Amino acid sequence: MEAIIASAVAVLGTLLGSGITLAFQRSTAERSHEFTRREKLRQERLDAYSAYAGALVNYRRCLVHLWFCIHEQPPPGDADEVRIRAYDLRSNTQEALFRVQMLTDDEALSQSAEAVLTDVTGLYKTDSRSELDERRAQTRDDISHLVRAAKQHL
Repeated sequence: MEAIIASAVAVLGTLLGSGITLAFQRSTAERSHEFTRREKLRQERLDAYSAYAGALVNYRRCLVHLWFCIHEQPPPGDADEVRIRAYDLRSNTQEALFRVQMLTDDEALSQSAEAVLTDVTGLYKTDSRSELDERRAQTRDDISHLVRAAKQHL
């Protein structure tokens, strides 16, 4: 009789130990999966935010060049080439913006990213050099502010 009780206790102990081990393994696997998912999202956001900031800087630089081509006697045909390049860069920048908007869960950051693109796009439409200089400084600061805001979401 004692042997049967000892066997039953041993079997119950083994089952209980297996159940506890399974629960810990499952919990560990879920935490690992969640960590991996969060890290992948963080890396995708980092890539998207960086690509967008870089695209904005390139687009902005091209628009400044376009302003000089329009307002300060460019070589023949140079303004047309720069204008075409600006259109291409705008498309690239919009694609990068869409990726940022898809990856961020902060609506304010999404709207801020869109507002910066709008401000940069209007850069070459200024009439005077002083106004251009003001807008250049403002758009540079806007891009820096956007990068700092995006950093908070990584």
